[in-house]
Amino acid sequence: MYDLPDEIQVRADGPIRIITLNRPDHLNAVNHELHLGLAKVWTLLSEDLEARAAVLTGAGRAFSAGGDFAYLERLRKDPDLQRLTIMHGRELVLGMARCRVPVVAAVNGPAAGLGCSLVALSDIVYLAEKAYLLDPHVQVGLVAADGGPLTWPLHTSLHWAKEYALTGAKIPAERALAMGLANHIVADPFAEALECAKKIAGLPRQAVESTKRLLNIHLERAVSASLDYATNAEEQSFKTEDFAAIVQKLSAGKG
Repeated sequence: MYDLPDEIQVRADGPIRIITLNRPDHLNAVNHELHLGLAKVWTLLSEDLEARAAVLTGAGRAFSAGGDFAYLERLRKDPDLQRLTIMHGRELVLGMARCRVPVVAAVNGPAAGLGCSLVALSDIVYLAEKAYLLDPHVQVGLVAADGGPLTWPLHTSLHWAKEYALTGAKIPAERALAMGLANHIVADPFAEALECAKKIAGLPRQAVESTKRLLNIHLERAVSASLDYATNAEEQSFKTEDFAAIVQKLSAGKG
């Protein structure tokens, strides 16, 4: 219903907006088009005055498998795309932090890379029993300008944030819940997230939106304090020999 790439779909369910990452054949891995859509959707959602709450999910069996290898290979070779990607990443983070509409994540499967970041920036998180979180930026030689290190210290201890950001290790659903990175583990995250969104949408609008803003002032301040450094560091990491070697290996199917 918004003017966005096909890789991200938005549909209305009354006052609820269902936002779906839509590359199911690729486990919703992020390419340029999906990244662009994710940068733009939050402003459009805020401007949609009929919207009262949103559910964010993935098509198929994954939430998002992270960065598409072909996209990473393009980033390795194209400085203009690198700059555009950094710009869009910044829009995405600030857009989610400032979005007036509460966003409930229905994490229906693996949430890696940017998918993991979307979970961290959502307001309420429902995880499938077999879902997991994963921020592998360091494993591919990148700094996570829009990833876990930016927001995890608000959700969990600094030691936990450091362990998973510095190693890129998988965070199973039970561990994510215990760490404070999710609210609930459920059999059907979409149904539960939709029910939660409907409950929020039925509450007094000004109270809901102002309460979200009050809480997200803390998030936005934390993000703003580190975002410039993070984006500059990520842009530099696109140019390193480590990133080039790792992406070439992955693209060749040897990873």
